[in-house]
Amino acid sequence: MRFDEHFLRGALTEVEIINASFPDEARFAVDTRTLQKGDIFIALPGTNNDGHHFIDAALQAGAAGLIIASGKKNLLDAISQSRLKGKLIVAVPDTLQALIRMASVWRSQFKYPVVAITGSVGKTSTKEILARILDLNGNHYIASHGNQNTRIGISLNILRMRSIHQMAIFEVGINKRGEMAELARILRPTTAVITCIGHCHMEGLGSLHDIALEKSDLFKYFTEDSIGVINGDQALLANVGYVHPVLKFGSKTVNQIQARKIHIGSKHTSFILKIYKEKYHIVIKQVHHGVVFNSLAATAVAHLLGVPNNVIVQAIQQPVVIAGRFEQRALKDNKGTLINDCYNANPESMKAALLAFQKIESNAPKIAVLGDMLELGLNSPFWHRQLGRFLRKVPSLKHLILVGSMVKWTKKTAPVGLTVDVVPTWKEAIEQLKERLGQEAIVLVKGSRGVGLNNLVEAVTEEPTSKP
Repeated sequence: MRFDEHFLRGALTEVEIINASFPDEARFAVDTRTLQKGDIFIALPGTNNDGHHFIDAALQAGAAGLIIASGKKNLLDAISQSRLKGKLIVAVPDTLQALIRMASVWRSQFKYPVVAITGSVGKTSTKEILARILDLNGNHYIASHGNQNTRIGISLNILRMRSIHQMAIFEVGINKRGEMAELARILRPTTAVITCIGHCHMEGLGSLHDIALEKSDLFKYFTEDSIGVINGDQALLANVGYVHPVLKFGSKTVNQIQARKIHIGSKHTSFILKIYKEKYHIVIKQVHHGVVFNSLAATAVAHLLGVPNNVIVQAIQQPVVIAGRFEQRALKDNKGTLINDCYNANPESMKAALLAFQKIESNAPKIAVLGDMLELGLNSPFWHRQLGRFLRKVPSLKHLILVGSMVKWTKKTAPVGLTVDVVPTWKEAIEQLKERLGQEAIVLVKGSRGVGLNNLVEAVTEEPTSKP
C-alpha cells in the first residue's frame, strides 16, 4: 500500500485533494521544530497553539505537503502559488481524526508482530532494551520514537511502518479513563506488555485497581493468536482471568521468566535469569532495581518473538542509557556527577531512584533535588509525607532540595538532621544547588515533568558526549 490518492480516498470519507503531488516516500510531522525536509505537515489544533499558524514555517522548513482543516483553506491564499507548487495539499474536516483514521487503515495492511508496551513505570526502558535485543539478533524492525505514546505519537509512528520490517514496537501511555481502549483500537497489537501498576495519573485514572483495569484494555483487540505479557509479581495483574494466554515475569517462582538471587552492588546488578527451565547468570552495570524487571519484560517479549536465549542474555547485559532515566551526566567545572532521573515521578519510581542513589559508593557528598509528584489526586499529601519518611533509607544523603508546592509535606517527615531547602520552582533550585557545589558532589534530580527539573539539569551539567 502506498500513500497516494487511492489510499486517502479509501481511508477518509471526506477529503479534498487540492494538489495531488504525492511524495514517493511519505513521512509525517505535526511540529515544525522537529519537521524534516520532505515531511508532510499535519496542522493539528492544540490547547495553546494551532498548527495552522505554522503552515508557512513548515513550508520554509521544506515540508513536502500540508494536511489542513477544510475551514482553514483561506490561509493558503496568503501563500504564493510558487511556494505551493509541487506540494501535496489536502483538506479534511478534522485533521486529528484524519491522522488517527489514516494510521488505523495503514496499520491494517501489516501482518507481522506488533508489540505494545504500557505500565506505570518502565515503558521506555523496556522498549529500548527490547530494541537492543532485536538489533543484536539482526531483526529489521521499527520502534516508536522517544516517548511518543499518545494517540498522536502512536499514529505518527504507525505511518512509519513498512513492508520491509519484520516487527514493530510501540510504547503506549495514558492518563485518563477510556484512552487505552482507543489506543488499542488504533494500534491492534499482537503482543502487549504491562510492566507494572503504580500510583501514576491517579487524578485521571482512579485507584490502583482502576489503573490495572484500564491498562489491561491494551489486550482488548487481541486475536486468538495474541499473547499478553504481565508482571506476575503484582496480584492486581496476576490474579486475573484473561481470555488469552499470558506470559508472566518477575521474581516469584510462579513466573515463566524469572530473576532469582538479585544482588544490587555499588556498581552493578546481578541475578539469575530463568527462561522457563533454562538458567543464566546476568550482570548489568547499573544499580537501579528497575533494570531487572525491565530486562525481564523485554526478555519475555523477545522469547515470544523467537529470539534465541543466548542473544537475549548477551543483549540485556549491555546497559541502555536513556535521557532522563537515571542518566549520569557530568556537572560543570568538574564538580562531580548528576543523575538525571527527572523524566517523571510517582511514589514507586521515586523510591526506586532513592534506593539506587543510596547504593552508589562515593566519597563526595550526596545531594538530592526532588520535585513534586503530580497527578496523585486527593492522596497527594499522604504520598509526599511517605516520601519524607522513606528518606530514612538513604542515610548517605547529606542535603535535600525540595521543589514545588506539595513537597512541603515531605519536609515535615524528612529525617532529623538532614538539611533541607524548599523552593517553589526549578529556577530557585538552581541557585540553592550551586551554593552547594563548591566541592565535588553527586546529585540526584527527580520529579514530575511539570516541575521542569530538566531545565535545572541542562543548566548545571555538561552536554552529553553522545545523545541517548
